Amino acid sequence: MADQVIRVLLVDDHQVVRRGLRTFLEVQDDIEVVGEASDGAEGVARAEELKPDVVLMDVKMPGTDGIEALRKLRELANPARVLIVTSFTEQRTVVPALRAGARGYVYKDVDPDALAGAIRSVHAGHVLLQAEVAGALLSQDDGHGGTGRGTTLTEREKEVLALIADGRSNREIARHLVLSEKTVKTHVSNILMKLDLADRTQAALWAVRHGVSG
Repeated sequence: MADQVIRVLLVDDHQVVRRGLRTFLEVQDDIEVVGEASDGAEGVARAEELKPDVVLMDVKMPGTDGIEALRKLRELANPARVLIVTSFTEQRTVVPALRAGARGYVYKDVDPDALAGAIRSVHAGHVLLQAEVAGALLSQDDGHGGTGRGTTLTEREKEVLALIADGRSNREIARHLVLSEKTVKTHVSNILMKLDLADRTQAALWAVRHGVSG
């Protein structure tokens, strides 16, 4: 049972927020808070030390902010999946955070069940894209390839990309398309290479912006 527990690191400069998040999560049987950090630099160091499965990361922090911390974690190839915890007024920072490698986001006033569900979803390999973020993406261009690059994708790769945008994990995509998980991983790698993207989060963002759907 212990190997099924999701190890979580909390990174926020407000102690009261960290305490609130910890209180939410301590009642969950399958989630364990393994550490806390008060800024992005400390968060990166703690993530390297503790090897959490999921990091709950604030965006606006003194010194190294959440977006810079995300970039550093990517440079270090840290496998932790990052879930941004933000306030509604910081909504415009969510898109840059997703582009920096976050797997999704929740608001600071999220209810406990939704927070736990978001952590489980991100841990399972899903990407959390909500309507307002999709709308922001549709009105922006991040330079990660125009629609033309999508014409190099095979029909099967387009199917896989649409399912990535739908938040499906490789295992779920394999089941849906009746393929092996190894084959799906190959398709994902080809998609990232053809679209010149860093990871499946960016692939999901690209798919939303360019209208790729199932």
